[in-house]
Amino acid sequence: MNLRLALLQPYPFERLRRLLADSAPPGNLRPIDLGIGEPKHATPALVKEALAGALDGLAVYPRTAGMPELCRAISAWLARRYAIPAPDAATQVLPVNGSREALFAFAQTIVDPSRGDARVVSPNPFYQIYEGAALLAGAEPAFLNDGAALDSVDWRGVQLCYVCSPGNPTGRVLPLDGWRRLFELSDRRGFVIASDECYSEIYTDEAKPPLGALAAAQRLNRPGYERLVVFSSLSKRSNCPGMRSGFVAGDAALLKQFLLYRTYHGSAMSHAVQRASIAAWGDEAHVRENRKLYAAKFDAVLPLLRKTSLEVERPEGGFYLWIRTPIDDAEFARRLHGQYNVTVLPGSYLARDSGGTNPGRNHVRVALVAPLEECIEAVRRMAELAKSI
Repeated sequence: MNLRLALLQPYPFERLRRLLADSAPPGNLRPIDLGIGEPKHATPALVKEALAGALDGLAVYPRTAGMPELCRAISAWLARRYAIPAPDAATQVLPVNGSREALFAFAQTIVDPSRGDARVVSPNPFYQIYEGAALLAGAEPAFLNDGAALDSVDWRGVQLCYVCSPGNPTGRVLPLDGWRRLFELSDRRGFVIASDECYSEIYTDEAKPPLGALAAAQRLNRPGYERLVVFSSLSKRSNCPGMRSGFVAGDAALLKQFLLYRTYHGSAMSHAVQRASIAAWGDEAHVRENRKLYAAKFDAVLPLLRKTSLEVERPEGGFYLWIRTPIDDAEFARRLHGQYNVTVLPGSYLARDSGGTNPGRNHVRVALVAPLEECIEAVRRMAELAKSI
């Protein structure tokens, strides 16, 4: 048995399940679950039609490197979205089965535990896959607390740095100057940057799409994307999390080694999913409509929250509200469920104690994935709880 499995902490949703195990919410209030970031908007018809029309592909073993047509579609999308030269579809783009498994597997490719001091940096709070990937790759996790300066981290021994922009759960976007400083640090220390951009297409100002790592690299005269890869997905962009379709793009040398790893890992995407993915990456109309739905939710619930003692800002990207609570976050979530039948995720479950603090403490993450009416009702109930505290 791999002894490092014992280092893994319980996943946040398992901790939430335990927290609410003895909770008995009132039966006269319908349950509203805003705890998990699972998109609930309809999957576009063009994606479903392309998937159904390609089912003959189930009879064929897919290539780990993906169909050239899909790689070209992803490359073209990157060029359009970020106004950058199209990455080389053959060497700088790799389709993956959703960003989650790729973010995890990438650490196995990059980390060299034989060096003895291998460390992996991630934001804090963070998507829990980063920590698990670091531990099972034989590295020690290190954390950059939300809002802290880069020099607050000891970068000795760091081989990989995860970035999440727009952030989960905060919704913050790393600005160009932040990328400049991170690239400079990577140049000095030699670590690889893995930029998780799965929320890049969920934002509320059509005139200000979030900056991506590849675009930042181009602006800062790094056209080869040295030691940089980005991860993206159709799950949030196109409301098809069950399709498990995403990509990795960037440094061709790193992707060559990642492809080698994945060839043995057995992570090829089925032909049917690839055909559906080509359709999704080629269409922006459904993505704009998706953003409108989320924007309507933020427009509706933020004024309600600002009338309460709960502190919240409109995120730059993503579909989460990161709300400061007047009491312990786990207790707030427990009361909200037990008294009002609304489920949210305690922020401390998404963070680790670092630098003498847990930056998720006294926050809850609220995923605005339910229908508009349910989101409004959930926030109204949250406001009632806040009044009673």
